[in-house]
Amino acid sequence: MVSRKAYRAFFAALILLCSATVGYAYTTSPVRDAVDEYHEQSDVPQDQREAVAPPTSGVTVVAGHGMNGDQSVLAAFGRNGTVLYHDDDYTGYFDVDPVSNESMTVEYVAEKPLSGPRANACDAKCTLSFVERVNLTTGEKTRIFERVIPQDRGANWHDVDRIGDEHLLVGDIHQDQVYVVNTTTNITSWRWDAQDDFPITEGGPYPVDWAHLNDVERLPDGRYMASLRNQDQVVFLNESGMMESWTLGQEDDFSVLYEQHNPDYIPESRGGPAVIVADSLNDRVVEYQREDGEWKQTWEWNDSDTVWTRDADRLPNGHTLVADTNGNRVVEVNRQGRAIWELPFYSPYEVERLETGDESTRGPSATQAEIRSSTTTVSERGIYERLAHALFSKKTVSGFWFVLPMWAGLGELVAVVLAVLTLLVWGVYELQHLNLRIETKVPIRVSRETNDDEHF
Repeated sequence: MVSRKAYRAFFAALILLCSATVGYAYTTSPVRDAVDEYHEQSDVPQDQREAVAPPTSGVTVVAGHGMNGDQSVLAAFGRNGTVLYHDDDYTGYFDVDPVSNESMTVEYVAEKPLSGPRANACDAKCTLSFVERVNLTTGEKTRIFERVIPQDRGANWHDVDRIGDEHLLVGDIHQDQVYVVNTTTNITSWRWDAQDDFPITEGGPYPVDWAHLNDVERLPDGRYMASLRNQDQVVFLNESGMMESWTLGQEDDFSVLYEQHNPDYIPESRGGPAVIVADSLNDRVVEYQREDGEWKQTWEWNDSDTVWTRDADRLPNGHTLVADTNGNRVVEVNRQGRAIWELPFYSPYEVERLETGDESTRGPSATQAEIRSSTTTVSERGIYERLAHALFSKKTVSGFWFVLPMWAGLGELVAVVLAVLTLLVWGVYELQHLNLRIETKVPIRVSRETNDDEHF
């Protein structure tokens, strides 16, 4: 018969093993080390900074937003791999666009909790969504436009694109709308409401986060393109409304798109019409070509480390720059599908390579540039990821990744769960062997019966 001492040794060893697994991941995490290093280097004089990333062909700007604003950063990295700019003042950074005729200036969308007198007017916790412009060399910021969102995080702006000197195209998650607004007069000159064309019984929960309209883009021919994440669709709009025959994807047809982010349009002049999309819950980047009035898949990429992509830009040389959010990295993939440049970064939302045009506007389609697909399946991934996908839905697995700290993976999550279960079982085991005797007469007495066979 196994002694109590042996059981206790087993429980203690199991907890120690789990703790060692989590501790090792924490102390050796390349992402955690990289995030700390980026911050430290930003405090060093510019001419004394050391390279923290591999050299590359241009300045790379990355916008990230962590869980509950933890470690949200807007950062820029020079061609030589040094940190050019680092800002963590806000709780989330999203869309980043180059500014015309300004080689080192970008315009970005960010958020922070509303504070001050205006916050007192909110019935609940409110968020301030805004567009700012920053010179990456001097660090000078200019607030362009802002609005109060009467909801805590998640209903903020994820994408705003400039149209001329005074107008912005806004994707408003809270209102499920796309609109054009004059930043000087604050007057909205055009608006499209997703609720006019989609039933509220589809998508996400209504009215909170129903469509999650996370991306907008003005096309060269004057039309607009928008991403309805929770409807699994990319829609095309003109001044009259939605162009249904151009819609890419369908509600719950996850083989095409599954809660996508940041679709980029590639025009005919670059081999399109085509759309390259971060197909988030399918853990991939995918491209569709418009042929004979239909969308046809022409390219796909992921590798064994790809988890919940949220941006993909096609560069002029045919490479693709990917923000792999839950993979905690930015990666540049060549035409053969090989990762040739990688940057550890916590929860990147969008990435922009300056001097290559806004997003994918100067990039060729996969068909024109003969870009090869390269993919991996779940069966080729690690044991913990295979197990998670076998037990849970893609959305649940993605949720696990999103709430984990930057240094942890599914293996560490399993270790924590196992440690907690072990503690519970150990506690129950000890209670069962306390040999307590309770006398119910007043006063109540609790005593422990001794067992002559017990050895400690």
